[in-house]
Amino acid sequence: MRLDLGAIAKAGTSKANQTGGWRNFKPIFHQKKCNSCDLCRIYCPEGCVTMIEKKKYTVDYAYCKGCGICAEECSSSDIEMVVEEK
Repeated sequence: MRLDLGAIAKAGTSKANQTGGWRNFKPIFHQKKCNSCDLCRIYCPEGCVTMIEKKKYTVDYAYCKGCGICAEECSSSDIEMVVEEK
């Protein structure tokens, strides 16, 4: 999707706009100390975090912007933000 400077994307286009390319840091879920509090999933503003089984989460990196909210909210400090290598 092409947007001119100052333009606003049409409503309902978030699936078409894969925003993962904006990222400078990405979350790494170590899944060693996870207590399944689900805060990472709840607080993710993009809905990128998904529980695939108890104490095991995955991230949709196509949409993850690397904001770090999941790592900040993790009650067991099991998520590490690392520099994105492009």
